[in-house]
This record gives sequence, C-alpha cells and structure tokens, in this order.
Amino acid sequence: MFPSRRVQRAQQCIASLLVALLWAPAALPGLESPSRSHSYSHPEDQTAQKPMGPSRRALHALNRLAFGPRPGDVERVEAMGVEKWIDRQMEPEKLDDSALEARLAPLRTLKMDARAMIEAFPPPPVIKAIAEGRLPMPSDPEKRAIYESQLALYRARQQKKQEGADSADSKDNDAAGTAAGADAQKVPSPATRELRRQARQQADALVGLAPDLRMQAILKMEPTERMMLARALSPEMKDAMQEGMSFEQREQLQAMAGPQQVITGELVQAKLLRAIYSERQLQVVMDDFWFNHFNVYLQKGADHYFTTSYERDAIRKHSMGKFKDLLMATAEHPAMLFYLDNFQSVGPNSDAARNGQGGRGNRRQSGIGRGRRTGRGGVFNPDPTPAANPDGSNMPSPKPKRGLNENYARELMELHTLGVDGGYTQQDIIEVAKVFTGWTMRQPRLGGGFEFNDRLHEPGDKTVLGHKIHSGGMDEGKKVLELLARNPSTARFISRKLAMRFVADDPPPALVERMSATFLKSDGDIRQVLRALFKSPEFWAPEAYRAKVKTPLEFVVSAVRVTGADVSNALPLGQALQRMGMAPYQMQPPTGYSMKAETWVNSAALLNRMNFALTLGSGHMRGLTLNGDVVAAGASRTTASLPTASLPTEPDAALDAIAQALLAGDMSPQTRETIRKQMQSGAGSAEVRPVSSEQVSSDRASYGRGKRMDAGLIAGLLLGSPEFQRR
Repeated sequence: MFPSRRVQRAQQCIASLLVALLWAPAALPGLESPSRSHSYSHPEDQTAQKPMGPSRRALHALNRLAFGPRPGDVERVEAMGVEKWIDRQMEPEKLDDSALEARLAPLRTLKMDARAMIEAFPPPPVIKAIAEGRLPMPSDPEKRAIYESQLALYRARQQKKQEGADSADSKDNDAAGTAAGADAQKVPSPATRELRRQARQQADALVGLAPDLRMQAILKMEPTERMMLARALSPEMKDAMQEGMSFEQREQLQAMAGPQQVITGELVQAKLLRAIYSERQLQVVMDDFWFNHFNVYLQKGADHYFTTSYERDAIRKHSMGKFKDLLMATAEHPAMLFYLDNFQSVGPNSDAARNGQGGRGNRRQSGIGRGRRTGRGGVFNPDPTPAANPDGSNMPSPKPKRGLNENYARELMELHTLGVDGGYTQQDIIEVAKVFTGWTMRQPRLGGGFEFNDRLHEPGDKTVLGHKIHSGGMDEGKKVLELLARNPSTARFISRKLAMRFVADDPPPALVERMSATFLKSDGDIRQVLRALFKSPEFWAPEAYRAKVKTPLEFVVSAVRVTGADVSNALPLGQALQRMGMAPYQMQPPTGYSMKAETWVNSAALLNRMNFALTLGSGHMRGLTLNGDVVAAGASRTTASLPTASLPTEPDAALDAIAQALLAGDMSPQTRETIRKQMQSGAGSAEVRPVSSEQVSSDRASYGRGKRMDAGLIAGLLLGSPEFQRR
C-alpha cells in the first residue's frame, strides 16, 4: 500500500511543524555551539545526567557498538552482561550470521570480481564495441537479452544525437533558435511518448500473467520494446511487475533498464541488510567506519565495478585486524588506484617516460569536478574528465599527457595516516608520489587487477619524513606504508577518529592519548585500540549518553531495527538516504562523510528525517513490513519488557508505552508536550492512517473532540524526535 498525495502532503506539513517545535535550540543543548570542547557535555540536559544503570549501559552499548537495539535487545544484553556482549562483538568470526547470509545469498554480484561483473552487466564502452562490430554478442539467452536492450538504447541515442546535429545544421544559430533547441531537448518527442504509452499498456497486461509466463513474454519482445518497458515503469509498476518473480528474474529485468544499476543496487542493499540484521554489529560498524576513512567514489568510471571487491576484500577482511594490513590492502586495490589516479602515474625518469610514454609532471590533477583544496596546497579532483581544450571543449585531447600524479600520495598522508597536521611537507608528497609510481592495474576498463609495472616506476632512492627509502621497486611502497602505519601522528589521528565515532565529536584529549599509546604498543591492532576505548571512563561517562547525533545512515538503520521491520527490498531505504544527503558509496571527495553533528543538523536535513520517520511509522515505506503491526497494534509487541496487553486506550499512557518501546522511556518534557498537542488537536489523524487495516477497534483510542489516535503517527513523531536522533 502506498501513501496517497494527500497523505504525503499531510506528512510534510506535520514534519515541518514538528521540526520547528521538537528541534528548537533548547531541544538539543550544545548543538547551537558545535565548537565547544566536548560536544557531549550538556549539563542542562536532564536525560544526559542520569547515572547509567544496567539497562542504560546496555542501551548505550547498543547505540554505539551497534546500529541501535532491535526489539528485546536491551533486555538480552542486560541479562548477558554488557562486558560479555562487548567481548563477543570483538570476536565477530565466532558469531553465527547465517540468517543474514541467507538474505544476502540472492545478491550474486557480491561474490563477483570486476571482470565477471563487466561480462554480466556490460558498461557503455562494451555496448559501443559490440555496436561497432569489435566484440561479439554473448550466446547465453539471458545475457543476450540484457545486451540487446542496451544495444537498442545505444542506437536510439546515436540516432537522436544525429537528428539533433542535422536539425542544428538546418537552423540559424541565433539566440532564439538556440533557446528553442534547448527547450525541445526537455520535451519527449511524440514517438518517445507513444513508445512509453505502449510500454505502460504492455506492463498492465503482463502483470496479470504468472511470473514465469510474464518473464517469457518479456524475453520474446523486440529489444526496443524490452528497453522501453524496463525504463518506462514507475516504482509502483516495477514492484507489481516483479511480484512473484525469482530474484534472478528481477535482477534481469532491472539490468535491461540499466546493467550498472544492478551492481549499485545490490551493493547498497547488502550494506543496509548487514547493518539491520547482522549479529556481528561491531564489525559492520567498523566496516562502515573504514570504508568512509578510505573512501572511494562508486560513480567514477571503472570504480562502478571495483567497489564491491574493495569493500569485500580490502575493507571487511581487515576492519578488525592490523591497521598496516588494512592500509596495504587499500593501497594496492584497483578501486583506490583508479579513484585517486595512481594507476596512471609515471615516474619522470622512468623507462616509460624516457621512451615517450610518460609526460611532464602532473602535480595537480586537472578537471571539471568538485575540487577540494588539501592541507598542503594541492588540489584533489575526483572527476576523470580532462580540462577544457583550447577550443573550449571538454573532449580528451588525442594524446593525453601522463606524468607524476600526487593525488594518492597527498591523501595517503593527509587523510589515511598522519592527518593534516602530521608533520609532512610538500616535498614528502612528491617523494611518496615517486615511490608509488608503477603501482597500477591491468586493463582497468576490463576489470583487471593490481600489478606493479617497473617501467613506470621512478628509479633511485627517495627520502620520506627524513627516512631514506632505498631503490627497490614495489618494496619501496611497502616500506613507506609501514613507516606511516607506525608513526605516532598516525596513532593519534586514527585514535581521534575512532573516539569521534564512538564517544564525542570533540573527544577528550586524555582518551585519545591513551588510545594512541595502545595503537603504538600493539603495532596498530585495531581490536586492542577498541578495547582501550570501550573500557575507558570517558566512554561510560553519564554525559556521553545519547550525546552523539546520528548520521542519516545510523538514523535510518536504527529506526528500522527498533521497529522490528522486515525488509524485503532495501533500495527504498537507500533512496531515503540519498534524500538525506548520505547516499551509500556516493561521497565524491576522499574525505568521506562527516561524523559531526554540525553537518547533519539543519532544517532541510531534519525535515527529510521527519518525513522518513512518519512514513515508516505509518507503514507506508516501500519494501518494509512492520513486524506484527508493532507500532499500530501496540508497543507491547516491540519489546519483551512490556506486558502483552494491547496498546493503552488512554492517550498519555499510550504515548508512554510507545516511547518506552522506541526510546527506552527517554522522552524529554518538551517532546512529550509537543506530541501531546498533536494528539489533542488531531493534526494529521484524519490523513495518516494506522499501519494495519486489521488493527482492532480497541487499539483506536478516542480523545479530544472525538478524534482517533494514530499510533503510527505517534511512533513517527518519536522516531523524528531529538531523543531518537541521538545515540
């Protein structure tokens, strides 16, 4: 069931009002001044100052080491003992995660390498090569259907481009003609509109067929019809078309519309499903932390096909191990080599340069993307598009120049290890860039892996941070990585980032120093550093409780977990994250997404969060089913600590019951009063329906002027409250 436009408008109105009321400056003490020394210290916040008893310690651990509690988790952790639960999370390999693996099993791209992905889900260059006769069509009928649909799309675009060129040649190049031509591009041609109309008619007819017959009918269509059908469907129609299909059939249907969407979609779904359902919550948190730390941008060219293995083989494999191993794994992975352009870096005195295959040094990567000035004067640009040529075009020049590229060297020291104040110089950046010449990849556009090419490597000794690195080919890079991994500045930088994630936006210096000492003593053992963090008094300080504002990812996942929702399709959650400004794998600069509250607390961001909370609470979120109508039928079903009776009919008691389920009772007087006013006025109760049409009448308490209480609305308001937004 999908919300009507009237319901959506009501939700937006309610959201706007509640953001203004719930998130007034008094609701989040301390956030109006993010620069204060400890952002988690709020003396005026009564909730934060309550001592942490066993139940609160359990909830604090679940909010920090996990993506929030599921129904009954607080009671289970409290019964087990918080320390024992943390010890179990520190050894994720011993935890049974078979239930999650069963959910991930249909996502077959998660186990593929880049070459296999390119073959199964071809990028535009492969389709172009087939169109030009340079590559053959696959013989497998299922793969062939995908290729044929993309080939039809390629030819349609080529024809449109040619028609546009012919039309431009026949028109005067005056301003009016140019404007008219631009407007014409925004309006589909009559032929395109007719094809879309036919596609919708075909979809209506196909939905009535059994799933297997439906897929057979689609495969029998002409490639152009298949392509238009796949691309013309609305989200609701896509859901109806895929109803009852096997996962492979749904994947094939999606690939006909856009092969790369399958890879992106499965990657996003897997990230969200792991965060929601994994028993190895700390490892999933650390996977997310390290991917963000060693960020790559999915949408940059070949990284569309490399990011899956990067997260699987470089990040997840080492996220709880030694930092130096993680650093090495990211340095030599094709995703990082391509993202920061190191794969095309050539030593100025290398064999390749002397033979005319290199070029003058390229200390600043040129381009038209979003540049970010780094701490040492360089400019990072993740957009591979070359700078404009003298004629003003952005087409690549016939012979692009290759030379020394400093992108990776700069980010390695500034973002991956030492930090911007880590004591390195511009000369160190140049020397490190020379060290990593030759770290490249085979056939990047075909999914090739890492290789060291000695012909590209800068010969001779180098000096990095005062240490001489003797000439030794690939071993030079390994020595530099070890040197950086064991540097005290790296220990402090990494420890501070971990403390920011788990304790406070501006963590106590004493805690960071103790963690740094553990880092150096243990040779960068991530588990040992985490143990020092989780045993610290700062982590368990009363003022740390619910002090960190959740990022959009943490908010969305924790909301799904606490409501006990069953996720059949996680893509709508990914779309919600995109609206909130935190689309997974889509952060273009290498800084990754911010962990600080100041980035995420603003009116627009909070409005998006409130809209999501109301949609989820009212049961209108696509791809999700609330577990047993938890919110609508009564908070008693969301946690084992509440009685099994139905939702109380007295409004205040009902509010308290739902707040106990979703907030563990941590509801401020301001939040209570704001929501009570909504309940008394009945705002939105005539528009936002209860979650379940089967909800019994005894659960529909009357109040005020005979208005009907909406448990889903109350749940949505609580999920959008400042208390839930903080962990």
